[in-house]
Amino acid sequence: MKSIKVTDIGSIKNELNKYKKGKKLTIQLFNQAARMAWLGKIVLSVLDPEDPDCRSWLLYVQPLEGMAANLVEVDDELYDQIHILDAEQGRYLAELMRDGLTHRARELEALNQRDFYFGKFFKDAAQPVGGEEASDH
Repeated sequence: MKSIKVTDIGSIKNELNKYKKGKKLTIQLFNQAARMAWLGKIVLSVLDPEDPDCRSWLLYVQPLEGMAANLVEVDDELYDQIHILDAEQGRYLAELMRDGLTHRARELEALNQRDFYFGKFFKDAAQPVGGEEASDH
């Protein structure tokens, strides 16, 4: 853990400025965080909503469960800590989280409207007898 001397005001200001700017994740970690964002498995918040100059974001990645835990690869360094992201990556993760939520909501609504019974048991009803299409003769 890094320590800062409380008596050195300049060091404190420099450290605060680093946090206000945030840090970029590597390409590999960002892609993993983006997948997690699309799945809705992140918690994302502006670092300091009361400071108009602060544009960095706080990111926490929730562990996957079930089938997704076996299929989606995520490095351990994304878990169990809060990351401070720069404005660009934080904003993009927020967009991905919204896109994923919208997509999953549409899929669930379509599933709720789908009629499985008639699709399976009456699929031949739309075809003419004998399997030939009707002609205009």
